[in-house]
Amino acid sequence: MREERHPGQAKIECKDITKVFIQKGKQRVHVLDHISLDVKENEFVVILGPGQSGKSTLLRIIAGLETPTEGHVRIDGQEVEGPGPERGLVFQGYMLFAWKTVLGNVEMGPKLRGVPKKERREIAAHYIHLVGLDGFENHYPHQLSGGMKQRVGIARAYANNPQVMLLDEPFGQLDAQTRYFMEKETARIWETEKRTILFVTNNIDEAIYLADRIVTMEGKLPGRMHVVYRVDLPRPREHTDMAFLKLRHEITEASELTL
Repeated sequence: MREERHPGQAKIECKDITKVFIQKGKQRVHVLDHISLDVKENEFVVILGPGQSGKSTLLRIIAGLETPTEGHVRIDGQEVEGPGPERGLVFQGYMLFAWKTVLGNVEMGPKLRGVPKKERREIAAHYIHLVGLDGFENHYPHQLSGGMKQRVGIARAYANNPQVMLLDEPFGQLDAQTRYFMEKETARIWETEKRTILFVTNNIDEAIYLADRIVTMEGKLPGRMHVVYRVDLPRPREHTDMAFLKLRHEITEASELTL
């Protein structure tokens, strides 16, 4: 179902975000054009768009890794002026410390915050269990599959106790079967440990499976919001459900995405 605005108090507020990159020779690349989006607390919002639509740049601006040329981002009413511990990040690349074990990677955030060793080990153990990696605490990244590495990344982000989780195409490198498994795990973890989630993908089925709302981006630069869909489907969702297939068809027909 299409909708124009989601009512209620915003956890994340993006107001008129425009981003222009200046490249060599002073060439201007207009990447985002007046993006306005509110995300409620504990809401799961998916930004759906093809490559080169500006969706990852928008996520990086919310993360504080890029500065908007115009507009602002607020978390709980506070202006975003750089990275912060209230935002957990998971990228398509696994970004793990190769020289640290699963336990060492997951406990890194609490360790940097000065959490005592016993407490941070308990925190890490909780999230390692949550993502289903019991028994792998002492394994190194090179000993893990792609899906397991991404679960370590998710556990590490959660262990820092963020209010907002930002995931940028986290399953893009995985095979189809592992990707589907990770989508199920992500939905399960979100329902267990409620957080506000903003998730970027170019996969329509993934978006419908996960989202409370889907924000589609136009398939060209500068990136503009296209249509917002509310996903009123019960969880857990089935890809063969008629309502799922109907929404999939509607989004496909209205977008420039490829399946």
